[in-house]
Amino acid sequence: MKQIMGATFLAAVLTLNLGGSALAQDRIVISSDWGNVTAELADNAAARALAAMLPLTIEMDDHLRQEKTGDLPAALPAAPRQRDFSAGTLGLWSSGDFVIYYREGRVPQPGIVILGQIQGDVSIFDRPGKLTIKVEKTR
Repeated sequence: MKQIMGATFLAAVLTLNLGGSALAQDRIVISSDWGNVTAELADNAAARALAAMLPLTIEMDDHLRQEKTGDLPAALPAAPRQRDFSAGTLGLWSSGDFVIYYREGRVPQPGIVILGQIQGDVSIFDRPGKLTIKVEKTR
């Protein structure tokens, strides 16, 4: 029994020392008529607040042929911002403006709050026009 408890403790310590957390990072699924992707949420107050809102259905518009944007039902708390983004970045422009980037680039000041990163093919968003998505926690 001591050996099993020691191994569990050691695994938790190694996970923490390698930059992870002892608990699994929140993962979400974004689904639409165009396909489904999974994403890992960032470790910040805004991403935690987004996770607490789920499930959500969001009407998205195409913007600048690099991103889909849509309104959240409520504002998310402030978190650090950055200007650069990659394809698959989930972001927050204003406190209630959810963004999915399907190309890489850079935004003007004040930058975006990073909410997470899609794992997989983001080309499903690379189409003109509106899109309705459903965002929910993975099971």
